[in-house]
Amino acid sequence: MHSPQMRAPSTQYRSVVFYHNDNQRQAAERLKADEEARIKAAIFTEVVPFTEFYRAEDYHQKYYLRGVRELAAEYLAIYPDTTDFVGSTATARVNGYAGRYGTKERLEKELNSLGLSEEGQSRLLKIVGS
Repeated sequence: MHSPQMRAPSTQYRSVVFYHNDNQRQAAERLKADEEARIKAAIFTEVVPFTEFYRAEDYHQKYYLRGVRELAAEYLAIYPDTTDFVGSTATARVNGYAGRYGTKERLEKELNSLGLSEEGQSRLLKIVGS
């Protein structure tokens, strides 16, 4: 959801690929070079070694889900502890659907396993179907 052809305004929003070993580094650099050749433009995505993972602040967690207040409220009632809310696979799935990632057909197959009320299920189906 960004253009790798634009320089990042800060390191917080940079485009980056982290690698764990030399094979990953070589693959990432090769793909970057191939893409630059294909589009005939520089790509500013950095390829750097992985060092440590930092979890984003709580208000960044489950961003799309939090934007649908009634769905977020259902899950916050189930998971009042932020760690549980963030770590839930159900909230991860619904966050993706709320961000319009996923198909209605796929959602219909798993809808009953997400822990939502009938109203919540209906709301999520409307979001994905629109």
